[in-house]
Amino acid sequence: MGNDVARCSTHDIDRALLDVVRLTGAHVGAVYECVPQEHVIRMTVVTGVSRRIAQPWSRVAMSAPVPVAEAARERRLIWLSGHSEVARRYPRTALAFPYHSSMCVAPLLAGSTCWGVVLLLWPGNRAPRLTCRETDAITSAADRMGEVLQEARIPDEPVRDPSPLRTLAHARPAARRTEAEAHAGADLVERLHEGLFAMDLDGRVTYLNEQAAVLLGGERPATTGARLWEALPWLDDPAYENLYLSALFSRLPTSFTALKPPDTWLSFRLFPDLTGVSARVAPASAPDAGPPRAPDPPMGAQSGAGSLFHLMHLSSALTQAVGVKDVTGCVTDQIMPVINAHGLALVSADDERLRILSSLGFPEALTERLDGLPLTVNSAGARAIRSGIPSFFADDDELVRAYPHLKDLYSDLGPVCYLPLLASGRTVGCCVLRFPRPHPFPHEERAALTSLAGMIAQALERARLYDTQSQIARGLQAVLLPRTLPDIPGLGVTARYLPATSGMDIGGDFYDLIRLDHHRVAAVIGDVQGHNVNAAALMGQLRTAIQAHATSGAPPEEVLKRTNRLIHGLDPGLFASCLYAELDLRDGTARAAVAGHPPLILAPPGRTAGVLDTTPGVPLGIEAESAYEATVFRTPPGSLLTLYTDGLVERPGTDLGAAIDDLAGQIEGLRSRPLDVVADELIDQAWRNGQGRDDIALLLIRPHAP
Repeated sequence: MGNDVARCSTHDIDRALLDVVRLTGAHVGAVYECVPQEHVIRMTVVTGVSRRIAQPWSRVAMSAPVPVAEAARERRLIWLSGHSEVARRYPRTALAFPYHSSMCVAPLLAGSTCWGVVLLLWPGNRAPRLTCRETDAITSAADRMGEVLQEARIPDEPVRDPSPLRTLAHARPAARRTEAEAHAGADLVERLHEGLFAMDLDGRVTYLNEQAAVLLGGERPATTGARLWEALPWLDDPAYENLYLSALFSRLPTSFTALKPPDTWLSFRLFPDLTGVSARVAPASAPDAGPPRAPDPPMGAQSGAGSLFHLMHLSSALTQAVGVKDVTGCVTDQIMPVINAHGLALVSADDERLRILSSLGFPEALTERLDGLPLTVNSAGARAIRSGIPSFFADDDELVRAYPHLKDLYSDLGPVCYLPLLASGRTVGCCVLRFPRPHPFPHEERAALTSLAGMIAQALERARLYDTQSQIARGLQAVLLPRTLPDIPGLGVTARYLPATSGMDIGGDFYDLIRLDHHRVAAVIGDVQGHNVNAAALMGQLRTAIQAHATSGAPPEEVLKRTNRLIHGLDPGLFASCLYAELDLRDGTARAAVAGHPPLILAPPGRTAGVLDTTPGVPLGIEAESAYEATVFRTPPGSLLTLYTDGLVERPGTDLGAAIDDLAGQIEGLRSRPLDVVADELIDQAWRNGQGRDDIALLLIRPHAP
C-alpha cells in the first residue's frame, strides 16, 4: 500500500512540475523536498538539465542563506529577476551559480507544514516581473504539490525520506520525419564548410559532421557519446565546460575561442534549447588578449566545472563566520548536511593537548576520553595533528587495525576520516567526519574533503584571533561604560547596550546617569561615529567631559557647548551625537538639550507617549562654537522617559521619523510594565525588524514618589 501511494505521489509531482514548466515557459524546473530529520532540503526531480549537472545543487542545508532554503523557512515565494539581483540578495548563491538566469522559488505548503519548494529558471533576458498568469500557474502548482506530498505521508510515521533524484524530459510534440528527410538533413550538414555538432543536456556529443571532426582533430566514433572536454585534452579546462553550463542555464547563445595545439585557433558558438545545445566550430584568428573566459566556474564534487562546487559554496559560508562559535555552528549546521556527514568533531591543539571544540554524532564516551589528552597519545586525531597528513578509514575494521589499543572506542564508528587543519604553515587542529556505511572515500572526495579542511582551518584561525581581540575590546567597553547606575530615591532606571553585529564588537554608543545633588539627576545618551577602538576611546573622553561639566553646575545647553568645544579641539576625526536631560525630582521639571541625536520619547501619566519636541542642534565635534538650546518639560511621577541611539530604530528603506513614531507606539503599549520588561521587549523588537548592524544603547527612566 505504501509503495503504491509513493508511486502515485511521484507521478503527480512529476506531472505538476512539467505542467508548470510548460505554462510559465521556464526551461529548468526542480522540486526540493524537506528532510526534517537531516535539516536539509533535497532535490528529488529535475527537468531541463541532467542528473549529473543538477547534483551539486541537489542538497542544501535548511539554515543556508540561499533562495530554496529561505523560501522553505519563511514560507513565501521568492522572485529574482536576474543574476544581478541574485548577487545583491544572495551573494553565496551568485558565487556558486554564476549564470544569467531569472529564478523563482515557491514553497509547497499544505496544512501547517512546508513540504518543500519548486524552483523554476528562465533565460536571463526575460521580462523582469512575473505575469499574473505565471504567478497563478506557479502558486497553483505549488499548492497541488504540497497537497500530494501531504497525502503521501503515512499517519503516525516520521516524514519519509525523499526518493532519489530523477530527471524528466520536456514534453514537446514529436517531429515526424521520413527516412529520406533525415538523410537529406544529414547531407545538408555535411556539405557545409563549417563544423557543426550537437550535445545533449548532459554535455555529451550526439552528432558531429565530418568538418567538425576534422577541425577538432578527433575521430567521429570516439567523440560521439563523449563530452568534448573529456575526449579532447586541449579542451580539458573547467572554463570550457562552464561555458557550456552558461549556455545551458541561461538559454542564451554563448561563444568563445580556444587554441588547438600547436597553433590553431578555433571559434565556438553554442545555441541552446530545451533538448540540448547545437554548436558551430570554425577556424579563427588568434585573439589579442587570449581566449575569452567564462565567469569563474562553480565548484562541487560531482563534475568537471562543478567538481569543487561544494567547496566554493561552503567556503562562502565560512567567510561569514566570525568567532569560534560561529565557525563550529557553520560547520555543524551547513557543512555536515551538504556533504552528508553523520558526525563531526572539531579538535584544536592547545598547549600540546587535544581540545574538543565541537562534537556532534560521536559517542560521548569517545569525546570525553580524548578531550585533554596529550598530542603524544597514539590516536587517529593526534596522529593527524602531529603529521599533518589526512587519514581515511572506509569501515571499523580499518580503523581498529590501525589502532587496536582503542578498539573499545573505535569499533562502532563506521567510515571516518581525520583531516588536519593547516593554517599559516602549522597545524591548528583536526576535523573528524563520520559517514554512513558504506563509504569508500574515492580519490575525488578525498581531495575535496582535504580542501574543505584547509578552509575550515583558515576560518578557525581567523575566528580564534577575532575572539581574542573581541575579548580585549569587550573588556575596554566594560571599563568605559558604567558598571552600575546609581541608586537614586524617587527614580526607576534601567539600561541596555548591544554591540554592532559587524566590526570588532566595540563601538561608540554610551549612556550615563549622573547624580547632581540630592534632588537633581542628569541622564545622558550618545553615539560616536564608527565601531572601533578610536570610537570607544572618544566615547570615554565624552563621558568624562560631560560628567565634569555636569557636576560643575552647568545647565544642559552649556554642558553640550563646553563638551563640543573640547571634542573639536582634540580633532579626533570623528563626531558624536548626544542627548542630555536634567531632571528635578522635587518639582517634576526637566530640561533637555540635543546635539544631532534622536529625540527623547516621553510618556506622561494620562497622556499618549510621543516624541519630545526639541531643537536637534549640531553633532559634537563638527563646529567649534556651536550653540545648543534647552527644552523645558514636565516629568510627574509615573512618567516614562526613553533615551536611545539610532541603532534601535534605523532600518534600510524606512524613514527615520516614521521609525521613531513606531517606537513611540511600542512604548505606549508597554508603558505600564516593569522597566526591565520594557527594555527587553524594545530590544527584541528591534532585532525582529532587522536592526543589529549598528550599536544599540537604551536608557529608560521613570520618576516615582520617593
